[in-house]
Amino acid sequence: MISLSYIPYTLHKKHIFRIAGGARTNTPLVLVRLRYEGVEGFGEASMPPLYGESIATATDFLSRLDLSPFQDPFNTEDILEYTDRVAPGNPAVKAAVDIALHDLVGKLLGIPVHSCFGLARKELATSKTIGIDTAEIIRQRVREATDFSYLKIKLGGSNDREIIDTVREETAKPLYIDANQGWKHKEEALEKIAWLQEKNVVFIEQPMPKTAYDDMEWLAARSPLPIVGDEGIQRLSDVLTAGRFYHAINIKLMKSTGLREAFEMAVVARKTGLKVMLGCMSETSCAIAAASQLGALADWTDLDGNLAVTNDPFTGHVVEKGIIKPNGLPGIGLSTPDWNHIKNL
Repeated sequence: MISLSYIPYTLHKKHIFRIAGGARTNTPLVLVRLRYEGVEGFGEASMPPLYGESIATATDFLSRLDLSPFQDPFNTEDILEYTDRVAPGNPAVKAAVDIALHDLVGKLLGIPVHSCFGLARKELATSKTIGIDTAEIIRQRVREATDFSYLKIKLGGSNDREIIDTVREETAKPLYIDANQGWKHKEEALEKIAWLQEKNVVFIEQPMPKTAYDDMEWLAARSPLPIVGDEGIQRLSDVLTAGRFYHAINIKLMKSTGLREAFEMAVVARKTGLKVMLGCMSETSCAIAAASQLGALADWTDLDGNLAVTNDPFTGHVVEKGIIKPNGLPGIGLSTPDWNHIKNL
């Protein structure tokens, strides 16, 4: 029989993190454990307030989840189909169950999760994210990111050019730009993208509001840089029409309901000519280790959410000079944590 337990947890950031939509110093989580015949699998739900989930909604969802009809964890399709039907929405807490289930199955089989999906293990060059801040703080964050080959810069306000000029005073590294839906007019967006093209920018992530369909279609047809859908791409159904508005998609486990659907999204995207980015929220090493298992399908990687927190209760893959190095351990690649210790943190 599969047993389920969970812990509310608050993940604290090292610094105030600002984007076009607001600022925060912590992120509410729910950590999940699935146990079967003495083997444990771990998952997490990371729930930034912007997305509408909370510790209260997640624990309510988990309290309604009844895994007793399932004799063992190997029938993952049925278990995850059932989980998805328990209630609409709730993608992050569904992802927590999905991650824990894949971790558990991988451990029971003695193989890493990427092998469960028929994927090779791949080292990943992750970007380091720098939020909206003062020029002094931005310079400091750029210097702190010396080991990383790519920087992800948050824009979406009135001082975008000043932010980029500040970054360029410190480094010539390639930049990923994330406007977080902050540009409201298509002509403004195109003008900024044309300017950014001259600044060694690789792509632009979610430049305009996700529901500005006509404007996004207009912009995608004219942009000299690839446009990546983030807020506009949640689950598999969104990928089917993504090519009208984007050149690539940002897949996050907390949006996709976990590894199972994230894998499907990446496969469909690549078959339809879209590039794939693997992204994250503010997360522990648990969710980052899980997302890394799909690295073989990614063109770009932004999996640094665990590097900017102070109380990560898990130990996952090593990051050396900005490279995530999957450890090949069974499951998602976590060193086995002390669940009772986490409960008391």
